Amino acid sequence: MSERSAVQNPMLRYAEAIGWRFVPREEALRLRGGETGRIFAEVLTAQLLRLNPGVVDAARAGEIVRQLGLLNATIEGNRDALAWLRGEHSVFVPAEHRERNVRLIDFDNPDANIFQVTDEWTYRGTVYANRADVVFLINGIPLALAETKAAGKQDGLEQGVTQVRRYHRETPELLITPQLFEVTQLLDFFYGVTWNTSRKSLFNWKEEEPGNYERKVKAFFDRARMLKVLRDYIVFLSRDDILSKMILRQHQTRAVEKALVRVAEPTRRRGLIWHTQGSGKTLTMITIASKLLREAPDGEKPTVLMIVDRNELESQLFRNITGYGITTLEVAESKRDLQKLLANDYRGLIVSMIHKFDDIPANVNLRTGVVVLVDEAHRTTGGDLGTYLLAALPNATYIGFTGTPIDKLAKGQGTFKVFGIDDEQGYLDKYNIAESVEDGTTVRLNYALAPSDLRVERETLEREFLSLAEAEGVSDFEELNAILRKAVTLTEALKAEQRVAEVAAFVATHFRENVEPLGFKAFLVAVDRDACVRYKTALDQHLPPAYSQVVISPAHNDPERLKAHYLSAPQEKEVRKIFAQKGTTPKILIVTEKLLTGFDAPILYAMYLDKPMRDHVLLQAIARVNRPYEDDDGLVKPYGFVLDFVGIFEKLERALAFDADVVASVIQNLDVLRNLFATQMGATAPQYLPLTRGWDDKAKERAIEYFEPKELREAFFTFYRQLQMVYDVLSPDAFLRPYLNDYEALAALYHLVRSAYSARPYVDRELTDKTRTLLHEHTTLYNLTPPATIHELGPQELAALKQSDSSDTVKVLNLRRALAKAVDDQATSQPFLISIGEQAESVAQAYEDRQLTTQQALAAFEALAQQAAQAADERTHLGLDANSYALYVALQPYQAGVTAAQATMLNALFQQHPDYGWNAQQASALRTALYQALLPLVGQQHFIVATTALMKLQRI
Repeated sequence: MSERSAVQNPMLRYAEAIGWRFVPREEALRLRGGETGRIFAEVLTAQLLRLNPGVVDAARAGEIVRQLGLLNATIEGNRDALAWLRGEHSVFVPAEHRERNVRLIDFDNPDANIFQVTDEWTYRGTVYANRADVVFLINGIPLALAETKAAGKQDGLEQGVTQVRRYHRETPELLITPQLFEVTQLLDFFYGVTWNTSRKSLFNWKEEEPGNYERKVKAFFDRARMLKVLRDYIVFLSRDDILSKMILRQHQTRAVEKALVRVAEPTRRRGLIWHTQGSGKTLTMITIASKLLREAPDGEKPTVLMIVDRNELESQLFRNITGYGITTLEVAESKRDLQKLLANDYRGLIVSMIHKFDDIPANVNLRTGVVVLVDEAHRTTGGDLGTYLLAALPNATYIGFTGTPIDKLAKGQGTFKVFGIDDEQGYLDKYNIAESVEDGTTVRLNYALAPSDLRVERETLEREFLSLAEAEGVSDFEELNAILRKAVTLTEALKAEQRVAEVAAFVATHFRENVEPLGFKAFLVAVDRDACVRYKTALDQHLPPAYSQVVISPAHNDPERLKAHYLSAPQEKEVRKIFAQKGTTPKILIVTEKLLTGFDAPILYAMYLDKPMRDHVLLQAIARVNRPYEDDDGLVKPYGFVLDFVGIFEKLERALAFDADVVASVIQNLDVLRNLFATQMGATAPQYLPLTRGWDDKAKERAIEYFEPKELREAFFTFYRQLQMVYDVLSPDAFLRPYLNDYEALAALYHLVRSAYSARPYVDRELTDKTRTLLHEHTTLYNLTPPATIHELGPQELAALKQSDSSDTVKVLNLRRALAKAVDDQATSQPFLISIGEQAESVAQAYEDRQLTTQQALAAFEALAQQAAQAADERTHLGLDANSYALYVALQPYQAGVTAAQATMLNALFQQHPDYGWNAQQASALRTALYQALLPLVGQQHFIVATTALMKLQRI
């Protein structure tokens, strides 16, 4: 079944079933005033008048519509659009002599809004035109778009996201008001926010019934849920002076809503949100605070106390907290300041650190309308400080957040005793590591032990760290550092001059061979600040000094050798910003405590661990490398990696004293990947390797024909991409040597098949640097060009291809690619090629879907290629200019008997409306004129679609 019948049309049907009114595309085109229009202006105007009686009249409604039309096609413009939608903008009302906020949407009464859905939404920008499959509108404003791909298509999601990225690049005006996008190929259903199309910000929409497409569509586009997302769950955040956009994921919105229910309960006043590292706990906390303060349960504005550590307090998230609609905010600067705020019954958000509760009197505030949100609850409320907190606010509701699993030794009694007593299972909501990996919000971690001669003596490690009772369950870096300061022998052994030199040399080689070719970056974690400086000196002997940077905190009485590496706050901010970017230096940050919590740089792939850690602090540290990364150039982080120079992973159960299933979800030995690679090469590769033998043109043709069925191609592509990912992680490794020749052959086969079936000349960016280097070393062995390739559509080239002994399949693929190349290269100067290119794409799609035989597709492509090749002669014969000839060619599918005179007449209509590409009034007038001219030419059945086709053409 086709994409439209199996995926797109059902989505429209299911949307109608839950209250979205379907608008046929022609009516939608009229409502927005042509392909340059972005809003159903008459719908929005009517709703503005209806939702704002006494505030908005016809003139003010027109001005609001005009202002929305002036928003910039940038992320800032998109943020401004959301502010309008949320009712944060105002108009002056002369009768009242004041500004009044304007409602574009009624969030409290869904039925007061108009929900519409339409399809095939073409937007024409100044240079490009793009078409979204499905668009959802509320009160005439596009708020979400969906890309639907053929059911079960292997790379459908990838194609859909690529299209959305192209919309941002080519027609950003299309994305000014939409806040969400969704990509589906029936089996999978992913969503994200516009203006943030990175892989780590694309999420799987999960339902209780996997594979139930109808349920997914109805749940995702539920009208009340959509309103809630628009109002509460989309966030704009400025990080290092760069504006970004985020959406809360399902586990976050679930936790927010459960927490709000718990706050409203009179008898249960505790709750634990147990969400794994990297799941966005801070954003969840801030959203809870924002909703509590905005909605004021029981009509009484609450006091919300948020307890965080210093890293969070200093983070960009909190520095931008007013961006969440939180305007009443106080940061407790001292114990006295905190006590005064609570005693005076301050209403709003108070941000504090737990140590400010030291020795605070009991019963400072007895009100029940106090909500305490506690970050890192597994350690924050431990000991006397937790007792002081609970005694000071005895009637408050306490919601704790923890990201680490319950350790087997302590059994998590402290955390569960304080926060889990009101829930039978011990927590209010849970999102574990395995779910996070499955969702793609974190990646799996692999580890390897450094050579034994570089690790410290096991006996010393056991005696001074692993066997210490005080080290069990350690959850704070200050606690860890205090333990290590006492471990003098261990610390000095780690910092010994000869060892530091050898470890640095090993790290430099490993980074150059294993990490840098992947395009990623690394942390080197040293035992203390002095060791960080020693490692910097040693690394500079092997790598350019710009490659590495020390990031440490200052301390009293530091020697000059440490002070030389101090960074000011602006300098550290710049380092954080630049490190997170691809292709920049520094590439390795040398740290010991700073940046090991609260710093997320998805480009970070490898951690060289040379500091003894365990349990919670180890989990927090290695979680720095589990953030997913994907960019527009195809760079994808497959895993995170930890290289252990201490030896703490020799006994994994000692390093991470958690339940075995939790540990297995966190980290695995690199041997697991070696076994996976061996299994793939032994079990799956043999079915493809016979296709790599010989490698002359006939052998390549046999391989190309073998993969003619789309499902066979896509199965091979999936297999190879996974194989390449594992190869990249392992290489260089002596283990790979027996498989190297076969792996090279599979890489060459992948390149050949991708080239042959690519719609355009293939660029091998899907081959990673390591694999590409491997193939280039054997260019004499592999000629990767498909047989009988032609590079242009000249009469001689077409004749040579037709007379060649290549198979019909190869000829079809070559003609398709040559036609696409001609359109890409020459459409600007020869606009008629656009319609030929569109016809070629239709033939290609029909061929892919097996609606045409190979011989039928070949005949169609040959006819189009001949038409393109003979265009110059035909144009001269007809006496047409380039624009008139483009119209002549574009009309052929609708009326083969169109004459040169008729094409000239149609071109005159375009000349009468020269600004139709950007002027909505001219576009509307031109469309009307074309309707009238084309109706007698092509008939009732075709005149509308023919008009749309002509208006897509570029003009010169």
